[in-house]
Amino acid sequence: MNTKELHQKRVALLLSGGVDSAVALHELVENGVRPDCLYIKIGSEDKDEWDCLMEEDLEMATALCHRYGVTLEIVDCHRDYWDEVTRYTIESVREGRTPNPDVMCNRMIKFGAFDRKRGHDYDLIATGHYAQTEIDENGWKWLTTSPDPVKDQTDFLAQIYDWQLRKALFPIGHYRKEEIRAIAEREHLVNARRKDSQGICFLGKISYNDYLRRYLGEQEGDIIDIDTDKVIGRHKGHWFHTIGQRKGLGLGGGPWNVVRKDVERNILYVVKGYEPIRAHRMEFKIKDFHFVVSGISEVQKLPRDVTFKVRHTPDYFIGTLDDLGDGNYLVHADRWVQGVAPGQFCVIYDRDFHRCFGSGEITL
Repeated sequence: MNTKELHQKRVALLLSGGVDSAVALHELVENGVRPDCLYIKIGSEDKDEWDCLMEEDLEMATALCHRYGVTLEIVDCHRDYWDEVTRYTIESVREGRTPNPDVMCNRMIKFGAFDRKRGHDYDLIATGHYAQTEIDENGWKWLTTSPDPVKDQTDFLAQIYDWQLRKALFPIGHYRKEEIRAIAEREHLVNARRKDSQGICFLGKISYNDYLRRYLGEQEGDIIDIDTDKVIGRHKGHWFHTIGQRKGLGLGGGPWNVVRKDVERNILYVVKGYEPIRAHRMEFKIKDFHFVVSGISEVQKLPRDVTFKVRHTPDYFIGTLDDLGDGNYLVHADRWVQGVAPGQFCVIYDRDFHRCFGSGEITL
């Protein structure tokens, strides 16, 4: 979309208080676009226990909007988040899977509940994501990777719907993180040196394990060495642990890697070693593949030769796909993949790691 076309659109910017969305605001204004800024509230109303640093966020966001002469509105998606994303997270870990709340937050909240509440009034929804888009010769809008391999967030966006992508605008997607910091410093933005948020944003100062403990409690179970079948320790609930986990098991003589769960008997199976083969896989299954560009699935299938990710890291894998039908695929990797866990999303890209096709849930 060129600048002239952009000027004709009604643009909403999701302003978080962080440096990325701050620079997104700067970029839009520099290009003659004056967006309405909206802050999505998703934290709990219990500020003492579930502090999401909302006050600090809003101070930053208010100062930025004042500087650029744009409006700021708070959109309360608190109940939507806890009804949709939290339910998904708790049900997944209870069943022994490894969820990704950030993926569901983009689909259900930032481009979902927000659109129902306010976003439907706008042509475009801008965010500070590190991602890009491009239009092909058929007019399809594709989700494409950022030049920053560390910050690229296409994996977090690989479950959004086609209509959500058509409204999405990523003003900083072509930058690297160090460039964003440099712009913020040059423009003397109030949050230029603010640290990036870590983990799941709505938890604030509460740890993920405390969050799970609140909803699922504790239940002691055995930790078993899968090679010797001997009990070597105890845990407080399989939901506190994930396949591939290496730290936080409280076991001596390691390192130990979680390689399997028996959910019904609440047992963790572990294997010893720094890079044990049992902790790696070269093939696994995915189900319910979701195409970000929905129209593409009607005229062609996923290519056999692809690249993919199973977690948010700078690294990706080269692989091939076997189509098992009904949105199910068998993924073959060109090298061992560590910590492949049921419930994770396997994100599929083209062979050049450029276009993101979408993602499917790992089932093993």
